[in-house]
Amino acid sequence: MEPEVLEAELILPTYLSFKRVQTYEKYPKGQARGRHWKHLKQILQAENYQNYPPDEPNYVNIESPPSMHPCKRICDITGFEAPYYDPRTNLRYANADVFKTVRSLPNEYVQRYLALRNAAVVLK
Repeated sequence: MEPEVLEAELILPTYLSFKRVQTYEKYPKGQARGRHWKHLKQILQAENYQNYPPDEPNYVNIESPPSMHPCKRICDITGFEAPYYDPRTNLRYANADVFKTVRSLPNEYVQRYLALRNAAVVLK
């Protein structure tokens, strides 16, 4: 082409960032739309773990040591993280509203909450 034509001609990119891309342009027919995650059951069926030696680690026989971090303290009433505990009942609570509820609970309910947490103690 002549030099004058090349200078006058605009060269546009094939994709403009401000334009919305249609899905049929982005994913031609027959192409996957994204990553498909497998569930553990699907992995176990596909890998055929019965043929592996028993001492080789895999998804079925993985073992880990106990955690070095302290366990999270959970509110006995709401299930949220509990930074406080009531010294009278030993129940953990998350905020002041829950504290009012904890103090208003009868003794038998307090014992049931502590039994759920395996911290049942005979209260005075």
